[in-house]
This record gives sequence, C-alpha cells and structure tokens, in this order.
Amino acid sequence: MQSLLSFIARILIAIPVATIAWLISFLTFDYTFWISTAISAGAGLSSYWLGSMYFHYRFLKKHQISRKEYQYISKNLDDAKRKIYRLHKALLSIRHLPSFTQRIELSRLTRKIYGLTKKEPRRFYKAERFYFSYLDSAVELSEKYALLSNQPKRNREVEEALIETRHMLGEVNRLVEENLYHVLSDDIDQLQFEIDVAKQMVNRDSTNKR
Repeated sequence: MQSLLSFIARILIAIPVATIAWLISFLTFDYTFWISTAISAGAGLSSYWLGSMYFHYRFLKKHQISRKEYQYISKNLDDAKRKIYRLHKALLSIRHLPSFTQRIELSRLTRKIYGLTKKEPRRFYKAERFYFSYLDSAVELSEKYALLSNQPKRNREVEEALIETRHMLGEVNRLVEENLYHVLSDDIDQLQFEIDVAKQMVNRDSTNKR
C-alpha cells in the first residue's frame, strides 16, 4: 500500500545520513575505514527504518485507519491478490468467444476494485461483499467452467452446466460492477456537489453581468 514515492524518500534520507556518518567517523574521530563503514551502514539503516515508521504513521493518519485495521486489510488484500490471479488465469483459459467481452470486463472490474482498495485501504469496508463473496464465487465458477469447457468430449449435461455457469458469471459480473459503484459512491457524491457549486457560481456570474 505504501507508495513508491515514500520508498524513494526513505532512500534519499538514508544515503546522505550514511555518507555524513562515514565522513564524521573517518575524518573527525579517526576510526578505521571498516569501522567507519560499519557506523555508516548502521546510521543509514536506522534512518531508513525511522523514515519507514514515519511514512507509515502518516499513511495511516491520512487514511484514518489504525495499525490493527491496516494489518487486517493487508491480510485480506494478499488473499484477494492470489484469488484474482486464479480468476484471470481461469478466464483466459476459456475459449468461448461470445463471452470474451464479458470475461474481459470481469477481469477489469476486479483489478479496479483491488487497485482502489490498495491505494486507499479505507475503501475496503465498502468492498467487503466483493472480497468475501463475489470474488470467491467468480473464482469458483470460472475455474469450474474452464475445466468443463476444455474437455475433449461434452455431453448434453455438460453443455447445460456450461450455459448455466455463463449465466451465473454474468450475474457475478453485474454484482461486482455494482460494488465498484458503491466503492466510488463518495467520490461521485463529492463530484456532484462540486458540479452543483460550479453551476451556482456560473449562474451568479451570468446574472451579475446582465
């Protein structure tokens, strides 16, 4: 969840600290090269660790979640990542061309919800149905469909099961899409509010110019 920028910032802090520590140890205190290097490494690692703690604290504060909540969400996101990989693998192995667009859409929706939650972990609470229900159903249906559809010989019973599974995948697709809108509901409301404010401003300026 931590951004690449925070990692770069920690590196940019650790390198100067390590360099200064080496110069002070070697030039000022006359320590040997290797002792100075050891002190430098310790100072750099310490500053990197302190930077990690600081940026982690800022991250939690920004998103208004506790450390315990963060650990809980991270665990569920790790589980979801593995499930999404299984889902995409199963969807790609299906050779039914008429459902190709639907499968691509399901893949896109799952990545979108996961990406939003990873970037802003508090959104997890609005996507709980996705993580604890819809994703599991999508993985199970897709893997079973892929298994049946790739059989060299299929009887009527198998064909009917495939048709029903495609239908259920369509329903899961719809539920995942609805959950995505729910995850984005606060953003949509905020955007609508800003649009209303902008409209009022434009109308007021138009009235004043008359």
